[in-house]
Amino acid sequence: MNTFLPPAGGYRKLRAFRLAEIICDLTMIFAEKFIRHGSRTRDQIEQAARSGKQNIAEGSEASRTSKETEIKLTNVAKASLEELLLDYEDYLRQNNLRQWDKTHPRTLRLREYLRSDDFRNAPTRFAHRWTGEEYCNVCITLINQTTYLLRKLIERQQQQFLEQGGIREQMYRARVSYRDRTGQTSQTCQTRPTSPTRPKDPQT
Repeated sequence: MNTFLPPAGGYRKLRAFRLAEIICDLTMIFAEKFIRHGSRTRDQIEQAARSGKQNIAEGSEASRTSKETEIKLTNVAKASLEELLLDYEDYLRQNNLRQWDKTHPRTLRLREYLRSDDFRNAPTRFAHRWTGEEYCNVCITLINQTTYLLRKLIERQQQQFLEQGGIREQMYRARVSYRDRTGQTSQTCQTRPTSPTRPKDPQT
């Protein structure tokens, strides 16, 4: 049977999802290495990292029947990663460590490394060697890249909604198209029940 529902999923092909997955894996190692077990901070950063990854996937899967849900969950993913960004910045500040700006001598080398095949193929290979300052700056850079991509993704999702409409509009268009192809009359394809006829007043 032909389906009128749009394809869903495909999130694994999104660069934003791949980066969010790397951020999640790195954050689990960071928490194990630098944050006290059982602390609220550790639970918080682990949950934020998972949320960033999971909500991209869930939003993509939901897109088949709800563009609204897709946009909401993608935005939740972005918000979770922005929360995680603050946690890494807090760690640097509270431990008197430096957040590298664009002029820092290591920033350019870091960006080149994060774009390399070596990093993409094995993103956690050197994670256990990094200092707290190195670790935070790696994750901050990755989060900034990912939230930028998610902002662009949300813009595309909104444009798709404007162009294609929601599931109700797509269902209506599919029904009209089917009716036209099969030659059904408007009477046999009514989607709404007719209003009941009001009974006449009894004669006195």
